[in-house]
Amino acid sequence: MAFARGFTSLTELSLPFHRHRFLPPQFYQTFFSKHSLGRISTRICNHQIPNFVLRKRQPKFKNFTSVELDQYVTSDDEDEMSEGFFEAIEELERMAREPSDILEEMNDKLSSRELQLVLVYFSQEGRDSWCALEVFEWLEKENKVDNETMELMVSIMCSWVKKLIEGEGDVDDVVDLLVDMDCVGLKPGFSMIEKVISMYWEMDKREGAVVFVEEVLKRGISYEDDDGEGQKGGPAGYLAWKMMVEGNYVDAIKLVINLRESGLKPEVYSYLIAMTAIVKELNEFTKALRKLKGFARSGLVAELDVENIELIEKYQSDLLADGIKLSNWAIQEGSSSINGLIHERLLAMYICAGRGLEAERQLWEMKLVGKEADGDLYDIVLAICASQKETSAISRLLTRMEISSSLRRRKTLSWLLRGYIKGGHIGDAAETVVKMLDLGLYPEYLDRVAVLQELRKRIHLPGNIGTYINLSKRLYDASLIGPCLLYLYIKKYKLWVIRML
Repeated sequence: MAFARGFTSLTELSLPFHRHRFLPPQFYQTFFSKHSLGRISTRICNHQIPNFVLRKRQPKFKNFTSVELDQYVTSDDEDEMSEGFFEAIEELERMAREPSDILEEMNDKLSSRELQLVLVYFSQEGRDSWCALEVFEWLEKENKVDNETMELMVSIMCSWVKKLIEGEGDVDDVVDLLVDMDCVGLKPGFSMIEKVISMYWEMDKREGAVVFVEEVLKRGISYEDDDGEGQKGGPAGYLAWKMMVEGNYVDAIKLVINLRESGLKPEVYSYLIAMTAIVKELNEFTKALRKLKGFARSGLVAELDVENIELIEKYQSDLLADGIKLSNWAIQEGSSSINGLIHERLLAMYICAGRGLEAERQLWEMKLVGKEADGDLYDIVLAICASQKETSAISRLLTRMEISSSLRRRKTLSWLLRGYIKGGHIGDAAETVVKMLDLGLYPEYLDRVAVLQELRKRIHLPGNIGTYINLSKRLYDASLIGPCLLYLYIKKYKLWVIRML
């Protein structure tokens, strides 16, 4: 590899190697002279959090292999190295003085390319990796960090993180490395926290990702918020999002709730992501339940007994309770600008669970916070309320129809009709068909057939004959059906009564 050729002379330098460690000041005051204390330094990194003090310490990079940086180091670099470069390497390895003092003294002797190669040199196995951070910090202070140097250092840091994760390193060391990165002014063009979570995830170390997020939240390390649309958010939200993408909805919900209930403070948008996971879980659960009921009707499986029905209702209720809990946290900790997003997710949850009254309330809540729901959502909620024959809610939802177009009215009344059919309220369904005809709106063919078939099945019940005859006549007058032949057999008199409609 070009990298190996370019650094043959560097790795053969017989330079003394000493690893400095950062121990408590009392230790140095007892065993070292005042002169040697010049090598010890501490740094305060507030991360925008008061009293957040970190002591710079030596990362545990003893067993790191070479960083793959061929894109930065070529075989021509060896010919370009000046004596000043090798002198700087020797001085830095000797560690007799602060790296910043050495670099300041040799500033005129080192080119920008050689300064980059110093970073590469100290990122290699067996070298003092912390020195690379010291060098980068000096470059940052001297305003010598261009885009290429920034990309180089980011690549080095990512490689260190990857080696830590692959080598089963402690999560504390990974977090310490991110803290050190921020302290020296390394600002990649992406979220390093998200990058680390992705590394854990891609290496199938899911538990490590959870522990990493917990540690980041415990230390209060700052992170960039999202774009305000509830996407990903910070560490908790990003990990929950990763889980949700893979279909692990329950894991995403539990992650956010467990973090919050353990005393940590996940970002507000993680609550919205967990609520989205609840919507998806309820939706998948409803689909599975619908298939199960279909199998039961076909005789492939036994009908659901009372115990199973109770378990189903409890599972849905538990999910809804989690959603309400998350929404309360989001309202308490977030700004009023996300209230619309909160009610939008609550609405979706109640729709998936088939809770008509609760869903209707969220429609009005969204309207109050200035986030008007789509007309189709009003129609869906109307259908749910119709299936449950919630008369008051139906009346409220139908008030919107007065200012709607004819196309919108037809769509709304069609949803109302289907809701009545699904709930078995055939008399109300027949009245809805008549109302649509009075308004000059024609119901869908399948909807008309469904109502007539259900009435025919129940024609022996009191009042249904009149309803059936009236509906048939209205449909015939609207040229939606042909003439009807109504017949009745009176067994006692062996009499057939036939009438043409």
